[in-house]
Amino acid sequence: MSKPTASPIDVAVGILMKPNGDVLLGQRPDGKPYAGYWEFPGGKVEPGEDILDALKREFVEELGVQVLSAEPWCGVEHVYPHAHVRLHFYISREWSGEPQSLEGQAFAWQGTLGVEPLLPATIPLIEWLDRIRYTDLAA
Repeated sequence: MSKPTASPIDVAVGILMKPNGDVLLGQRPDGKPYAGYWEFPGGKVEPGEDILDALKREFVEELGVQVLSAEPWCGVEHVYPHAHVRLHFYISREWSGEPQSLEGQAFAWQGTLGVEPLLPATIPLIEWLDRIRYTDLAA
């Protein structure tokens, strides 16, 4: 008999996007699964917490950035060996503060993505995101 799969963990994920289309990626710190992989910043949604509130809390805790507004973009489920996650992506073009490494993680503004390796759940989103980034710029 197979073990039942655990319910997915809800994760709020934010894409900070500059007017030129650059987005912020963070590198997972040592001691976490997939340490060294690059991803969009975010974190687990606490029980009873609104997803956007979780996103705002995570950005203050991780990067010292206050998200002023964010639009829901897409949702993706991904099963990693260590966890089944439901990722809720938001795009923010309005924030205050400059990102800081409050949890010891590296981060980088990326236009064409030049950092590797990317977290597996992030890879398919890059192509979708490029359509938005560069369609918006052409408009």
